Amino acid sequence: MIKTFCVLCLAATISPAFAAKSCDELKSEIEAKIKGHGVASYTLDILESAEVKDQKVVGSCEGGTKKIVYKKG
Repeated sequence: MIKTFCVLCLAATISPAFAAKSCDELKSEIEAKIKGHGVASYTLDILESAEVKDQKVVGSCEGGTKKIVYKKG
């Protein structure tokens, strides 16, 4: 429960300013934060914004055209 909460906190800290970053750079920063919270089993994927359905978005990059989505496990 706490780990899920931490990911939600992480998602809340992602600001629109990050949308200008490269996806790889932002993904690396997000991975570091997730690992720092002790989460061991997860995946982060970079998708075109139009491809995102009901996934948990934790970042936006390349001017908002792509999203980084998180999946537990």
